[in-house]
Amino acid sequence: MAELTLPAGSRPKPGKTFKAPVGAKRVKTFKIYRWDPDTGGNPTIDSYEIDLDQCGPMVLDAIIKIKNEVDSTLAFRRSCREGVCGSCSMNIDGTNTLACTKFISEIKGDVKIYPLPHMSVIKDLVPDLTQIFAQYQSIEPWLKNENLPPERERLQTPAERAKLDGLWECILCFSCSTACPSYWWNGDRYLGPAVLLQAYRFIADSRDEATGERLDQLEDPFRLYRCHTIMNCTKTCPKGLNPAKAIAEIKKLMVERR
Repeated sequence: MAELTLPAGSRPKPGKTFKAPVGAKRVKTFKIYRWDPDTGGNPTIDSYEIDLDQCGPMVLDAIIKIKNEVDSTLAFRRSCREGVCGSCSMNIDGTNTLACTKFISEIKGDVKIYPLPHMSVIKDLVPDLTQIFAQYQSIEPWLKNENLPPERERLQTPAERAKLDGLWECILCFSCSTACPSYWWNGDRYLGPAVLLQAYRFIADSRDEATGERLDQLEDPFRLYRCHTIMNCTKTCPKGLNPAKAIAEIKKLMVERR
């Protein structure tokens, strides 16, 4: 599979411009990162003028309109359009977020859209998530319990259940990990905010009996401790979660067990 990783400091050059229909009164320009492995060459930034009177309110609405009506070659991911699946995460106006929950009206001037930063690009706005999903799989994101299951379900008290709030809502959009400088520089060994938040979600679950095993797997100079609490992850999370706090809780448990 062909992929592209831009050299540090490189900037895509201006590409094609697609004008709005004649008579359009409320026009917004969307500048979108383009790179096609089939044609080769350097990446470009194509400009699309969209009539907002003929478009939905979200950035994803505009991208879909461009795909359907203007330029069918544009590649991107999307699914639920409700901020649940995480598929349409991308860098919009300089911030990693979900295109389906980002209002066009929130953006002043041209809308600049790039794939998630510091990831290999498969095509256009589609990053290669192979490595980060392998890291997610490495934490074994499922409940581990050696006891026989009860007839109905494994019960939790309200207090035990409350410990999962702010964790279970993660949709694995990876906006946080791709906003983290430590993950940019050590992504091959550091698990990153999204995966570590998911790891803590199972560590904090009263129904899971593998806390010691999970902490052992994270006891590594890189897998956990490359976090320097820069807080980019918390700032950019489109679901309002706090991965930095989850990482801090894991570090506290590491200290307490020694």
